[in-house]
Amino acid sequence: MNRASLDKRPDEVATMFDDVAPKYDVVNDVLSMGQTRRWRKIVVDAMEVSKGQRVLDLAAGTGTSSEPYADAGIDVVACDFSLGMLKVGKRRRPDIDFIAGDATNLPFADNTFDATTISFGLRNVNEPKKALAEMLRVTKPGGRLVIAEFSQPVVPLWRTMYTEYLMRALPAIAVKVASNPDAYVYLAESIRAWPDQDHLAAWLQESGWEKVAYRNLTGGIVAVHRAFKPADSSPDGAAAAIAAHKGPVAKLRRNTVR
Repeated sequence: MNRASLDKRPDEVATMFDDVAPKYDVVNDVLSMGQTRRWRKIVVDAMEVSKGQRVLDLAAGTGTSSEPYADAGIDVVACDFSLGMLKVGKRRRPDIDFIAGDATNLPFADNTFDATTISFGLRNVNEPKKALAEMLRVTKPGGRLVIAEFSQPVVPLWRTMYTEYLMRALPAIAVKVASNPDAYVYLAESIRAWPDQDHLAAWLQESGWEKVAYRNLTGGIVAVHRAFKPADSSPDGAAAAIAAHKGPVAKLRRNTVR
């Protein structure tokens, strides 16, 4: 892997997403072979939010991931660092609040949201652990976090086939359907370099989230992680929560996250 290609400044990554914004959702559907919509539905179900609650959707891009909440009458804020993505989303869904923001320095007060989510964007954050701490800060005590991110297939043969697809087929397909094929080479490399399910779960625990669990989707190509902010969010309470969750991470079963 060309590690140098992953050493992009945040502004360079933002520009890259600005460039692909107009066709981003269509290309994602093609490259995921239609699985993106299923994955996003599972995230929405795992959030378990209802009217009267407020949701922060980070790395929301054009707002595709925010739409189910808005359609259900839930107050959702779509936050992203790409102005190009936000502009495309706002034109399509003027009823959704689109706010530009850096995941490592969120423009929201402490304890603002009942639930926070980020789908397929955490690996593009320059300091993901800092972003997890920021998500904890803006989520209300007792509130939940749901993360969907590309991960590591759990079956060795499937992992090999998937890696070949990422590094060979994906860029070739992107050349035909994307406005900036080089951006998808970067995205493929970022997926392959991203830590596995247990490592991300450990980061969540280290950041102060509790009751951390995850569920593998499509053989582990994607993992949905779920965690909760301690009801006692004082410094002593947070320290106790971290100390209490150093053991193995529970894996979400299919009948746990519908």
